[in-house]
Amino acid sequence: MPQGKPEVVPDDGLTTRQRRARPLLIVHTGEMKGKSTAAFGLALRAWNQGWPVGVFQFVKSAKWKVGEEAALLALDEVHRSTGQGGPVEWHKMGAGWSWARKQGDEVDHATAAVEGWREIGRRLGEQRHRLYVLDEFTYPLNWGWVDVAEVVETLAHRPGNQHVVITGRNAPAALVEAADLVTEMTKVKHPMDAGAKGQKGIEW
Repeated sequence: MPQGKPEVVPDDGLTTRQRRARPLLIVHTGEMKGKSTAAFGLALRAWNQGWPVGVFQFVKSAKWKVGEEAALLALDEVHRSTGQGGPVEWHKMGAGWSWARKQGDEVDHATAAVEGWREIGRRLGEQRHRLYVLDEFTYPLNWGWVDVAEVVETLAHRPGNQHVVITGRNAPAALVEAADLVTEMTKVKHPMDAGAKGQKGIEW
């Protein structure tokens, strides 16, 4: 896409404006780090446009604090106090809503994931957010906790102009096929190759 221009324009009857304004399903997958980071970067852009943003983390526990969470919730406070940007909600396993589980076995966590997906489905139906970040959502899909076909069907028929970005390794083939934009993070080099652990400001 030289200079941001598409190489092929389909004969689909849509105007350039209509094609440009389509709601997107975006998938960030692959073995390398950066999948969630890229999704949170989109959330920053969405906030700047005044869009309501919803972040839903499916694997990380409530005890794991990430810098993006603090930053985006601070921006939510900016919105509430000044009107600048848009509202931000951040939900994850272990805190924040009724399907959370602090401890439990695999059945508990699978049930929580399904209930979480049901909540997202309700929000999509209500057009609650303009951007949804479903962080590490590929894992409950691959573990069989949430039905891939149902997710693809729900996302394909979501109303309005709601963008959805899903992150995580090994994105299911059906999800990749349904997506409008798929990025695969591939490792070239990593500090862990030289024995380094994650560090503050880079990993969290």
